[in-house]
Amino acid sequence: MSARDTGVAGSVAFVTGAARGIGAAVVEELVREGATVAAVDVDAEGLSSLADRSQGRVVPFTADVADAAAIAEVVDRAERDLGPVGIGVSVAGVLRPGPLCETTDEDWADTFSVNTTGVFHVLRELGRRMTPRGRGSLVTVTSNAGGVPRAGMGAYAASKAASTMLTRCLGLELAAHGIRCNVVSPGSTDTLMQRQLWTCEDDLDRVIAGSPEQYRVGIPLGRIASPADIADAVLFLVSDHARHITMQNLFVDGGATLRA
Repeated sequence: MSARDTGVAGSVAFVTGAARGIGAAVVEELVREGATVAAVDVDAEGLSSLADRSQGRVVPFTADVADAAAIAEVVDRAERDLGPVGIGVSVAGVLRPGPLCETTDEDWADTFSVNTTGVFHVLRELGRRMTPRGRGSLVTVTSNAGGVPRAGMGAYAASKAASTMLTRCLGLELAAHGIRCNVVSPGSTDTLMQRQLWTCEDDLDRVIAGSPEQYRVGIPLGRIASPADIADAVLFLVSDHARHITMQNLFVDGGATLRA
């Protein structure tokens, strides 16, 4: 897709979790398509590096999505400095793996504060501003773990399932205002978060093959996703090519969930 036919060129986008991994790939894809991006993350150094590579098309904003006041302030600053936000992509997320019976209150709360409440803060602020303008596209990057049980990932899966339904409900409420809300659910993707789960050299092969003892299906396409694979799906959903698509959940996992 070129900048001419996606409808992204000239837009202002707001992307959280932008400093690395999927978020950084989304930012880079939007910039290539001609958008100016307000990039949001708690990692100021990572944001600075991303902005330096963008030739002025990425403006960094350091903020924690779990902080409602901080997100409201950053959205205000982004619209004041860059113009009305027409595209919003929520990518920021955390993973605290472990059996549910061993999950601490702190880990549970921290997981939901970013993965669910943080998404709510972002969608609420952007939705409030898009509504009177009668246009906009919002995408939440969740996880295929939100659609199928995962051993040792209960808090993460529950938080992602919640943010998925939150986004779809908002899509129903905002449809009459011309605002589309969709979800992208990646499977295993080659990011720092994924690699932090690995403990040996053959873990990549194990992810692709699956794990019967954990009731985990492998990846039918025989490869792990790259962040660019997820960014391409996001670009499609925010583009004019998806102008009649809303409240949908696009799994980008090589078939791993068998569309459960």
